[in-house]
Amino acid sequence: MLQPSPAPAPALRSVLAALGSPTAVREARTPSLRSAQGPLSPELPLPVHVLDVRDQVAPPTGTPRTRLAGWRFLIRGPERAVAAGDTLLTPDGWAFSHFFEGPYLAATERALLQADSLPGTYQPRLLSVPELYMLTLWLHGDTEADGADGAPDPADLLIPLAPAPPGIAAHRPHRVADLLPVLTLRLAPAPLFGTPAPAA
Repeated sequence: MLQPSPAPAPALRSVLAALGSPTAVREARTPSLRSAQGPLSPELPLPVHVLDVRDQVAPPTGTPRTRLAGWRFLIRGPERAVAAGDTLLTPDGWAFSHFFEGPYLAATERALLQADSLPGTYQPRLLSVPELYMLTLWLHGDTEADGADGAPDPADLLIPLAPAPPGIAAHRPHRVADLLPVLTLRLAPAPLFGTPAPAA
C-alpha cells in the first residue's frame, strides 16, 4: 500500500497554472499531452531526490547522501497518465519546470502498481542516480516522514525503472542495503592503467 506525502502547495499551483496555459502545453515536447482529450489533472506527487555520489555512495556513517531536486506530478487524462510535470525550488519558491513523457513515465506507473501490491505501507519517492543514468522508485518505510527530507534507510526498497543500467534488473525490488553496494562498485573509479598491484 502506498501513502504519498503531500507536495508543497506552491508546487502544485505552478503545475496547475502550466496546465491552464495553452502556450505552456503547446510548447511542451509531449505529443500525448498536446493531443489529450478531456480534462487533465496533476496526481500522485513524488519528491525527486538525487543520490550524491561525488564523494562516495555510502559514507562511513552508512547513510547515503541525498538532496531534494524537485517534485514530479503525473498528469492524468480521462484514461491514463499522458505526461509528467516537474517543479523545482527557486530563490522565489517552487516553480514549474517542464512537462515530459517517454519510457520513464510508463515505467513509473508500472512500478507504482507493483509497489501497491507489496506487503506493508510505503511512502513513494523517486531516487535519481545521474552518474548511472538511473531512476528508481524509492519506497520509504516511514510514511509519516516529510517527503522532502531524509535519506534511504537500509530496509527501504528501491525499484529500478526501465531502462535500467546494464546488469541491474528493472522492476525488481531491492533493499537499499543490497543495491547500494552494487552502485558503489559501479561508481568506483577505475584503477589507473599500469598501476602496480598491491604487495601480497
